[in-house]
Amino acid sequence: MPRPLGDTVFVALTAGVSIGVVALLAVFILELSYGSWTSIQTFGFAFLVRTTWDPNTNQFGAFPFIYGTLVCSALALMLGVPVSLGTAIFLTELCPGFLRDPLSFIVELLAAVPSVVYGLWGFFVLAPYMRLTVEPILQGAVNAQAGGIAPLALFQPLFSGTPLGFDKLTAGVILAIMIIPTVSAISREAFRQVPQSQREAALSLGATQWETTRIAVLKYSRSGIFGAIVLGLGRALGETMAVTMTIGNIPIVRSSLLSPGQTISSEIANAWGEAAAQPLQRSALLELGLVLLVITLVINIGARLLLARILNVEEARE
Repeated sequence: MPRPLGDTVFVALTAGVSIGVVALLAVFILELSYGSWTSIQTFGFAFLVRTTWDPNTNQFGAFPFIYGTLVCSALALMLGVPVSLGTAIFLTELCPGFLRDPLSFIVELLAAVPSVVYGLWGFFVLAPYMRLTVEPILQGAVNAQAGGIAPLALFQPLFSGTPLGFDKLTAGVILAIMIIPTVSAISREAFRQVPQSQREAALSLGATQWETTRIAVLKYSRSGIFGAIVLGLGRALGETMAVTMTIGNIPIVRSSLLSPGQTISSEIANAWGEAAAQPLQRSALLELGLVLLVITLVINIGARLLLARILNVEEARE
């Protein structure tokens, strides 16, 4: 029996859209590769590991920016994901009905705030507060354990140096705040998909509220939570203005979170204007963009493969 015309058109349109998305990604990669070809030929693989970025001598290396991007994104996940999951759990499992919608709206409203506004708040409010209050407290707590074997002593290198406020820690805090709406909203939708019978079954067996949430909700929706975290990571990797205004913008590689740094996106934003008249620097900036795109693709593909492996192992055990 021939397929109806409407179904044929629908299949063709959806297939075209799907192919178009893949083609668009391929265009991005090809265009960035073409624009950065001069830098690729000049520096080769060494571009990824060199630590010098000096337009005056035409010496360009991406490692400080790769390092800053990964460190700030990791901080954002460490600080933002627990808050996001806690918010999602409260709104779906514990929040009174009359508060659920207003609180959900307020959390989602954070996603509508422009990144430059976050950057201004970080520049004028958060950075001074971090420099005068938070960072000295963290540094003092860690240094107090430096002579013993307490776990905090292991973190001493991460909090060495003079607190500046404009550093990787402040940028990580800003990114954590910015990913909360994304991770929280997607996690909340994943929790809502859990059948009510799952919760009732756990409660009927004598589980507490937390045990019900852990066994019946979190375990059932783990793939949705993982997807939310990956999307939050993607937002953190590519954020520009807020990070540029709070990270200090010095391309150095130091273990201390209290030292300035720079990310790939912040360097592109800072240097693109002056690079218009310098072909090699412009090509190096385009190669930075290509590196950021590759990092994002690798992390997303790796995360999906890891999730599939974890789910397959758990299904085999069950």
